[in-house]
Amino acid sequence: MQAEVSFVKSLFDKGKLFLKSVIIFVMAIVLWIPTNLITDLVKERESRQKEAIADINSKWAGKQTVMPPILAIPYLDTSKKRNVAYFMADKVDVRARVIPEIRYRGIYQVVVYRSEISIKENFNPIQWRQFKIMPEFILWNEAALLFKVSDNQRGINEDITGYWNEKDISFSPQASGFSHLPDAFAAPVQMNADEASVNQYFQMKFSLNGSEQLMFATTAKENRLQLESDWHSPSFTGVKLPDTRTVKDSGFVANWKYMNRTLPQVWENTVYPLEQNSYGADLVITVDSYDKTLRSVKYSLLCIILTFAAFFLVETSYKRPLHLVQYGLAGLALVLFYSLLLSISEYTQFGAAYLIAGAATVGLIGWFVGSVLKSSKLAIFISMVLTVVYAYIFSIIQLEDYALLMGSVGLFLALAIIMYFSRKLKWS
Repeated sequence: MQAEVSFVKSLFDKGKLFLKSVIIFVMAIVLWIPTNLITDLVKERESRQKEAIADINSKWAGKQTVMPPILAIPYLDTSKKRNVAYFMADKVDVRARVIPEIRYRGIYQVVVYRSEISIKENFNPIQWRQFKIMPEFILWNEAALLFKVSDNQRGINEDITGYWNEKDISFSPQASGFSHLPDAFAAPVQMNADEASVNQYFQMKFSLNGSEQLMFATTAKENRLQLESDWHSPSFTGVKLPDTRTVKDSGFVANWKYMNRTLPQVWENTVYPLEQNSYGADLVITVDSYDKTLRSVKYSLLCIILTFAAFFLVETSYKRPLHLVQYGLAGLALVLFYSLLLSISEYTQFGAAYLIAGAATVGLIGWFVGSVLKSSKLAIFISMVLTVVYAYIFSIIQLEDYALLMGSVGLFLALAIIMYFSRKLKWS
């Protein structure tokens, strides 16, 4: 009987190191679960930010796309049915000056803007003859320029006027059924068969309010745009990036030239997606803290496992055992790092938030280990390990295109280091 007890005790002693390592791994998995709650919290805060942006936009003006005027000329076909022919300008030159403002809703910031826009257009002789209709069937007295912006109700707070061949014209909401372009403004222009055979010129200036984005549709054969602002971090977007751009802390200037070869110069009785063929800039506050926090949370299990592996190697190599409760407390500190990161990043840049949260976590765990093991040397060692782990994860977050490569190489090196230090461990 005594021999059997000794045999069982021997088996237990041989496997206790392995059993503890298994329990530690299970603890790491259990501690990883609460990070999913932090993920939900990040998404909730990001959703609140979007709600704040939408609330301010609803009271100011939303994203704006400006459609420089196109010429609409109604005519009657042989059955006396009314049709509308549309003519794009041959050249459009747009110059826009954007004055940004920061609005606040709680802790969230939203950029809105006022803009001063000038548009000059040149129409070559109108190709109305291609519709094969008699001049007397063309309703010259109903010819009009059509002009549109995305959010005209809140974006434009003044009368819209311009000059057609140096004659004053005024835009107003178009009559019901006048054109196939919904929500456009119309300005009657003087036109007849003789005038249609020579070049026509148009120019206008107006102020436009908006938020986040300002785009311009390419409604001419040759489109030019100069966009300038005091905003320091634009994001250029659309069918084409600027041909030239200068971006400084004091603002930016960008220039485009775009030859429109995707839309016909003349069409009738239909609507082309003019706004989709546009270019411009986003004027947004770069708030990438939520995205980067989410990405850092994805590496939480790796961080916990590497830290526990360091603890395990320290206690087995230096014969200074750590209780499982102490593993758990250190693991909770690692989990709370992400809560600190989220809360601090809402008030400062992500890099600074990561540094503060990381330093606090490393300092707490280093102090805790030093107190438990009664060794400042081991405390410094654990702190260095954690510093390397957090620095490694931060580098992965920054290098989006190389995240997979960095992650794979880092994991391989971590495994190699663990194998090196554990090669002399006696598991039995």
